[in-house]
Amino acid sequence: MIACSCSETAVASVSTIGRTWPIAELDALAEIEAKAASLPKDMSKAFGPREAWSALKAASLGTTTADRVRSIVPFYTLDCDIKLPDGKLLYPKGFSFNPLTYVKMPQRLVIVHPRDMSFALRTARPSDFILLASLGKENGDPIALSEKTGRAVFILEERVKERLGLTVAPVVVAQAGTRLILTEYGPKSRSAPAGTVR
Repeated sequence: MIACSCSETAVASVSTIGRTWPIAELDALAEIEAKAASLPKDMSKAFGPREAWSALKAASLGTTTADRVRSIVPFYTLDCDIKLPDGKLLYPKGFSFNPLTYVKMPQRLVIVHPRDMSFALRTARPSDFILLASLGKENGDPIALSEKTGRAVFILEERVKERLGLTVAPVVVAQAGTRLILTEYGPKSRSAPAGTVR
């Protein structure tokens, strides 16, 4: 009886029930491999040097001259109506709200110029995001800095700068209830030994 049920199972797993058609799509992995094989071995030549990539251009910030702590409420105003699938209006265009009322930001943002990377590495917790801001012509290379430090480094985007009202770096942005606390670090704090930065 056991042998019978096993052989029936084996037959059922290869049986076809109903009409079938051959697969028309190419294998996705085969397509990716074929495309990769047709590309030049060194793609960097096609894009030019990284310092010219517009995608790696960070927003510009001034340099913090003194320690300062300030807070903001990051209100957001809808630029369109939000409707339910049945067409009922849920939130009208122009409705303002504070996203921090509904969500928590578990990490901090540590925003620095490239020359302050040692400060960022001393200050940032493992879950924090390190963002590079530019200072004049000093933009930094987040890819090279990530490889060098073993820590993910991102660029500060213009829209984030505007949204947070950032003007100087280094600055650490952290959530406190329904507000964001921006702690700016002056020259003395930037050069303080590890463990003394708040």
